[in-house]
Amino acid sequence: MTSGGSRRRRAVAVIISAVVLLGGGAAGAYAWFTRAPEAQAPREVAASIEHPLSPAEQLVAEAGDPLACAVTFVGEGAPAEPMLQWQNGLYQALPIPAADGRVFAGWYGSEADAAAFSIAGRVNGADPVVCTAQRIELFAAWKTPEENIAEDAQIPILMYHQFTAKPEGESGWLRGNYAYIGDFEAQMDHIATTGFYLPTWDELSAFIDGRLYLPAHSVIITDDDADQTWFDLAVPVIERNRLLATSFMITAYRQDPPPSMYVLRRSHTHDMHQAGASGEGRMVNWTADEIAADLSASADVLGVREVIAYPFGHYNDTAKQGVAQAGFEMARTIEPGYVAIGTDKYALPVVRIDYGMGLDALITRIG
Repeated sequence: MTSGGSRRRRAVAVIISAVVLLGGGAAGAYAWFTRAPEAQAPREVAASIEHPLSPAEQLVAEAGDPLACAVTFVGEGAPAEPMLQWQNGLYQALPIPAADGRVFAGWYGSEADAAAFSIAGRVNGADPVVCTAQRIELFAAWKTPEENIAEDAQIPILMYHQFTAKPEGESGWLRGNYAYIGDFEAQMDHIATTGFYLPTWDELSAFIDGRLYLPAHSVIITDDDADQTWFDLAVPVIERNRLLATSFMITAYRQDPPPSMYVLRRSHTHDMHQAGASGEGRMVNWTADEIAADLSASADVLGVREVIAYPFGHYNDTAKQGVAQAGFEMARTIEPGYVAIGTDKYALPVVRIDYGMGLDALITRIG
């Protein structure tokens, strides 16, 4: 029987003989036998090495939608992680950073705009998302508490109700509620073309707390009741001017979807826009638990708990308790005035717009 060593020596001899016969000679046989294993059996090597995706790239890749936009925040105090937004809508829930001894002054589209606190360059939930290659950078700006107080911003919340196409107005006891649409068009054009900043409700809340700087040239536009004339006459003006506005909707009466991406639906209660036992609104007749239950029903329809408008402007401490209990952060009255740092969040005042108040009247009230 042949040993294993003898068989291996015989196999090597056969290989060497084959190489020699093929013209390689003894030297060729030696070179073939002694070269490195990878040289003996070449393998394909990957043409390139894949690089890991950045957090922004990963966010867009996971979204798998050409409308997705990864927003990266830049600057001192900015969040480290990017945020997904959508290019067919307005910015949603942009962060409001906090830092001891400083007041956040907003997000801006460029470093230069941030340094200049440019109102035109400031980006918030009133702006459509516009990205390049599905990514965008927003730059943080800060002010001191002293600078924030010195700005002395007094934020007007405009309150409209119904609208009319008749220059002479409507008749009846609600005549004053009907703003002439020609006046409304002039007012909205003024706001759209004279550099007003339109805060979101979360920004207004942070401003009241002293955590966010708002420019004095700011305004919030609201409508009460979501009357059909709001949809037919006013919303096209809002859409054309691309102005953020809030419609306070009584959800027991109607639950229309937002008529424009520029229109926020917020609660005018579910079914408290009627008189209670005392003849005043249910908001001041019901218990805090009853109020909270009604507002929760409204919030479930609208999908948001943020701010309500008191029906008829009626409220008291029990009403405030019910609003807070339902998870709402703010409530708007019909009392005249402006929102400032430290304003009671459950008693936000308004600038009421009635029939006969044209552009001059608006400018007198908001600049």
